[in-house]
Amino acid sequence: MNLLLVIHVFITVALIGVILLQKTENSGGLVGGSSSSSGGGMFTARGAANLLTRITAVLAALFIGNCILMTVMTSAQIRKSTSFLDAPAESGVQSVPVQNTPTSNVPDKK
Repeated sequence: MNLLLVIHVFITVALIGVILLQKTENSGGLVGGSSSSSGGGMFTARGAANLLTRITAVLAALFIGNCILMTVMTSAQIRKSTSFLDAPAESGVQSVPVQNTPTSNVPDKK
C-alpha cells in the first residue's frame, strides 16, 4: 500500500507539471509563444501541444486507475479487520448491585 501511495504522489506531481506546461488560449504558455507555422512536426507548438495532451491523458488514466486500486485494497483490508464492537467486554469492569432503598423519609402508616 505504501508503494502505491508513493507512485500516486509521483503521478500527481507529474500531472500537475504537465498541466502547467500546456499552452493556454490567451497566453503563450511555458511551451512556446504563438507560432505562425502550420506544420505538424514534433517540435512545433502544435506538436508539443499534442504530445502534452496525450501525456496528460495517460497520467490522468494512471491517476484514476491508481485511486481505484488503492480503494479496492483498502476496502479489502477493512473487511478483514474486526471492529471494536465485535470484541467481548473486558472482565476488569465490575458491576455493583443496586440496593432497593426508599426514596422518601416518610414512615409507612400501618
